[in-house]
Amino acid sequence: MNASALASKARWPLDRQRLWRIVGGVSIRTKILGIVMAMVIIPGLVVTVQVRSTLTRTLREQLHQQGVAVARDVAARSTDLVLINDLYGLNRLLRDTRAHNPDIRYIFLVTPEGEVLAHTFSQGFPRDLLSAHPLPADAAEHVQPLRTEEGIVWDTATPIFEGRAGIARVGLGEQRLWQVVNSITGQIAFSIAFVSVLGIGAASALTWLLTRPIRELVAATERVGRGDYALRVERWADDEIGDLAEAFSHMVAQLAQAETERVERERLRQFYLKRVIQAQEEERKRLARELHDETGQALASLMVGLRNVEEAETADAMHQRIRDLREVLAATLDRVRRLAFDLRPSVLDDLGLVAAVRRYVQQYGERFGVPVEVQAVGWEGVRLTAETETAIYRIVQEALTNVARHAPRARVSVLLQAHDQELSVIVEDDGPGFDAEAVFAREAGQSKLGLYGMQERADLIGARLAIESQPGAGTTIYLRVPLDGAPRAPKEEHHASAHPHPAG
Repeated sequence: MNASALASKARWPLDRQRLWRIVGGVSIRTKILGIVMAMVIIPGLVVTVQVRSTLTRTLREQLHQQGVAVARDVAARSTDLVLINDLYGLNRLLRDTRAHNPDIRYIFLVTPEGEVLAHTFSQGFPRDLLSAHPLPADAAEHVQPLRTEEGIVWDTATPIFEGRAGIARVGLGEQRLWQVVNSITGQIAFSIAFVSVLGIGAASALTWLLTRPIRELVAATERVGRGDYALRVERWADDEIGDLAEAFSHMVAQLAQAETERVERERLRQFYLKRVIQAQEEERKRLARELHDETGQALASLMVGLRNVEEAETADAMHQRIRDLREVLAATLDRVRRLAFDLRPSVLDDLGLVAAVRRYVQQYGERFGVPVEVQAVGWEGVRLTAETETAIYRIVQEALTNVARHAPRARVSVLLQAHDQELSVIVEDDGPGFDAEAVFAREAGQSKLGLYGMQERADLIGARLAIESQPGAGTTIYLRVPLDGAPRAPKEEHHASAHPHPAG
């Protein structure tokens, strides 16, 4: 067996499976109606084609015989008229012959030298018709189809007086032939359509009885698809369809429960999405304030300083003012770098979470004067996903920012500890603490972002956030991130608190 045969044999099961999928994809009612229609229409079409072909062939043969008979008659009756050169008689003969035969499109007589003696064309004789059908020298008569604007014309050429007196040409059109063929075809098609209607009616009644319970299930499915989960389908009978109806009702009940859970999840998603957008807007406001208050004022100072440089009277005064401007420019550059680092520290992408936290703590101490101790345990060779590292970094950043706002004299420690299955992050300070429940209630009512911003970031990475705080007892933030890749439901833990210090 060659390769092509093996390939064909391998494709056959695939083609059969594809065909079965197509057939199985339609409804039972369609299958039954399709079978009935196929049993009526296909044989009807075959019979129609055969009858039309046979009828066309028979009528065309009759048309050929008629053309030969008319041409012979014209040739015989015009012989004497041609010999005596009676042109009036020839034209009258041709007109009478055409008038008694509606299939004739034209008749004309040609001399052996190619001169037209008489014709039936009312608007002049078409000269190209002479060369369209030359008569063979050894033929008594000859029939040839000619394509014209009116359709096929069968041109019959017959010699007059054995060709010595000329040639008689008769053209018969197929208009009446096709009228007869189309009329009979239409009658057959009408009969097939009538039988098809009867068959479809009988098949429809049968399929209505067989598919009524299935249609009810389909209608119920559509209502469920539109969100109507209160619908239940009655058991039709104690058979397979009845079992299907009962299973469907059970499924709808489960879908109703699932829809309730989905609505709740969507509500939470919308809530968290709103909080994230608010957090972004707050960050933009903070950056805008810092750019306006610090960078903008520094640039304005530079403008004034440059004007003073222009107005300097001595070289020493000009150099002194340039040194002052350099100091202002250096401070502005440091603030811009700090803003860029706050937006997205590059060290977080390059060296990882621990290095980014250490770098932020260093800048944090220089900026706010708050001492922070950082410890990392078990982080050798550990890298998390960019999303996880960013969320942890922002949570630590938010916690330290709130310490600087509300407990600037506190001491802070940050512990990053990696285990086999979990990462622990602890941020602890010895500040004044706060009433967590009151802060939670206030932020929930005013849509503030301190507590919820940290909680949302933890939920996005499947982590658990727990915040412990008491007035006068400091604050501790616990963040536990699973490292096994298993999804965990967001869980919010409150231990008499939920944020280091109330964020404004």
